[in-house]
Amino acid sequence: MCSFPAYADKSIPGHVAIIMDGNGRWAEKHGVSVTGGHRAGLKALEKTSEFLKSAGVRIFTVYAFSTENWKRPAAEVNGLLQLLEIFFIGKINKIIRNKTRLRIIGDKFGFSPHISAILTQAEKRTAKFMDFTLQIALNYGSRDEIVRAVKKIADKASRQKISLRDINESLLSSHLDTKEFPDPDLLIRTGGDMRISNFLLYQMAYTELYFTSCLWPDFNEQEAQKAIDAYRSRERRYGGRKNA
Repeated sequence: MCSFPAYADKSIPGHVAIIMDGNGRWAEKHGVSVTGGHRAGLKALEKTSEFLKSAGVRIFTVYAFSTENWKRPAAEVNGLLQLLEIFFIGKINKIIRNKTRLRIIGDKFGFSPHISAILTQAEKRTAKFMDFTLQIALNYGSRDEIVRAVKKIADKASRQKISLRDINESLLSSHLDTKEFPDPDLLIRTGGDMRISNFLLYQMAYTELYFTSCLWPDFNEQEAQKAIDAYRSRERRYGGRKNA
């Protein structure tokens, strides 16, 4: 693993999110199946996770399977589900050795009971690790997340557990899947597209965005360092003015 520059802690994004795009195009380019492309993407996820942890990032959130991905061909969906099992069962001991906490966001109960149980067990087995969290968005869509949060709030209001004046940004945030963690500091999207594709819409009000044409399976430590260097070069004003 290459060494990461000794930057001041405040210059390292505490929470990095990635839209891992380009597996299919990488597969076509290399003459392998789409599942083979996703398998290569899984290797990139492992390497990137280890690198970001070593760099001082505390939370790493990845968009792994969206609510819209169910529309893909059945063979591709089945291949993705098999890779989920490989990752959450075959890699769990390595994840524990690395003291990485796994956290799932999205509707994990939209999967089969077998997959849902695997996800729940992985979360439980790694819950004690607090220094670094790999948060994986599965069966996730940000609009769906917001609707689910609003339904929970509406239910509490209907039972008079909360009043209208209690409803504010903080209350909504506390009902989102990501309620345990701060908003992302940096979003990286690989694959060349410049959109956020229904990912963390509410949470990314002030997130710095970084787009690269690098296909996800080719994303490596050097590419991650470029993204963090770009982040470090920016001034985050949160709607204010410099030196105001």
